[in-house]
Amino acid sequence: MTKEKIDRINELARKSRTAEGLTEAEKAEQAALRQEYRDGVKANLEGQLQNIEIVDPNSR
Repeated sequence: MTKEKIDRINELARKSRTAEGLTEAEKAEQAALRQEYRDGVKANLEGQLQNIEIVDPNSR
């Protein structure tokens, strides 16, 4: 995920906490950006877990 997208997520989060709130289009954009962010985090974690090698200290 690009820095610009993360900045946009933060901008929408700040705006949602104001009295102005978010429009329906902005809410949809926020949901899509958050899902993209979560998918990226999950993919990164899965990649890290795939590279973990468990070594049994009792097998020697």
